[in-house]
Amino acid sequence: MAIYSISDLEKLSGIKSHTIRIWEQRYGILRPKRTDTNIRFYEDEDLQQLLNVALLNRHGFRISKIAEMTREDLAEQVSQVSNFKFELDAQLDVLTLAVIEMDEIKFSRIFDNHVEQLGFERAMLEVVYPFMEKLSLLWLTGSIKPVQENFITQLIRNKLIAAIEKEPLVSDRKAPKFVLYLPKDEQQELSILFMQLLIKRRGFQVVNLGANLALVDLKDACDIHRPNYVFTVLSETFNREPLQRYLANLRAAVPGSQLLLTGYLMASQHTANLENTTILPSLDDTLQFLEGLKQ
Repeated sequence: MAIYSISDLEKLSGIKSHTIRIWEQRYGILRPKRTDTNIRFYEDEDLQQLLNVALLNRHGFRISKIAEMTREDLAEQVSQVSNFKFELDAQLDVLTLAVIEMDEIKFSRIFDNHVEQLGFERAMLEVVYPFMEKLSLLWLTGSIKPVQENFITQLIRNKLIAAIEKEPLVSDRKAPKFVLYLPKDEQQELSILFMQLLIKRRGFQVVNLGANLALVDLKDACDIHRPNYVFTVLSETFNREPLQRYLANLRAAVPGSQLLLTGYLMASQHTANLENTTILPSLDDTLQFLEGLKQ
């Protein structure tokens, strides 16, 4: 069970600490516990309660009315408003609750509604990615357990794979070809799957070699496919060898392809110029690069 301070609740819910205290004192929304040294703290149920309250309050419910609801009534109202269209902060609250409660229905209501309104790509960019940033805060406070993180990762992974399967195979052999892979110990599978979708939707050929790929295997695949571009992600989890040495070996393994490199390490560390290599510091840079190829 995670333990939260009131500042943790503010970060996770977007409700100011001052407001949380007023809601406690005036309406009894939360009842914090105290340590032996009289320090206030909150538990998982308190976070879940506050997220539900914040969601309904953003959706127009008066806090005095929310305070009169039982926990069952509160959960029922949250379930109903999850079917409606509302502001991004409220959507992120629902998605956060879906993680904490491991509730696939709640997650799918928000995600599927946005896919219907915006299309899959914009739903990922405008809802899922901001949500993943918020999820990182849950990790920092220790409020997300590994099983909960795995749960939501698998849901998003399944959505991405289904969207990739819906896109037709590219039959134009003259279209630019991309090979995607992740090095050993790199954990960014969702990023590589989303990149596969982006490339495929733009009419380019793409081969996803998956995770934990050794450079010798990458070389074999590129000898067969002879791709125009090789894309990978290098984040803080990559620590098998010095970055500069790995990049030099990567460049030697695929001499005829342009390297496309993204991830935290590429954005934060200085690397010597590599021939025929493009650094994509952010998702926006990646999208601009793909759009430039289309034009």
